Amino acid sequence: MSEAAQTLEGWFSLHDFRTIDWEAWKQADEATRRQAEEDLQGFLKHWTSLEADKKGSTAVYSIVGQKADFMFMHLRETLEELNEIETAFNKSAFAQFTYPAHSYVSVVELSNYMGQPGSDPMENPEVVARLKPILPKAAHICFYPMNKRRVGSDNWYMLSMEDRRSMMRSHGMIGRQYAGKVKQIITGSVGFDNWEWGVTLFADDALQFKKLVYEMRFDEVSARYGDFGDFYIGNLLTADKFSSMLQL
Repeated sequence: MSEAAQTLEGWFSLHDFRTIDWEAWKQADEATRRQAEEDLQGFLKHWTSLEADKKGSTAVYSIVGQKADFMFMHLRETLEELNEIETAFNKSAFAQFTYPAHSYVSVVELSNYMGQPGSDPMENPEVVARLKPILPKAAHICFYPMNKRRVGSDNWYMLSMEDRRSMMRSHGMIGRQYAGKVKQIITGSVGFDNWEWGVTLFADDALQFKKLVYEMRFDEVSARYGDFGDFYIGNLLTADKFSSMLQL
């Protein structure tokens, strides 16, 4: 049996994708729409307050294309808190004008592939900050799930720890070239969702997503061992922009 990579876990993550029932929204009277929007703005303010207290983090983005209209990405200390957020929103007046498009449950994860032997990572403030990050409010977001392949001779999990560590180090060097351009948050979802990891990228220049993902496709970790799910791309939704999006 190959040696399993050890992981560090931080905040739990929920990507909640929603589609707006525009027909119902247009048919509702102005007072009903106003109450629904006030409910929405109340949630946004509450989540911002929690983030200021470092009790979690939330990012809100519109989604380009037909997969969804918008998404919430929530990070919280426990799965129970994520469940409470989801339930509270579902009970809101605004949620009655939406329906779920997709969701993804995972936990912020760091592996020991890049760790320093003999050190306690939880004593490193930089590691703790990466496990419990405040989500960037960059202009754009990109989310996709992925697996490591387990087919025939292309079975990631049958490789030695030394080989996996060497390839992940090379893979990581590509990502470092985009420091300052793209912020990446990896969340583990083995046993939580249908894929093994979720990758969330933030950038002010959306073209950097294309360049980063394309370049990584030529690295052996992705070219030989990576399988990818659907990609979701979006634009930052501030409270004001969300309000403008809902105006008729």
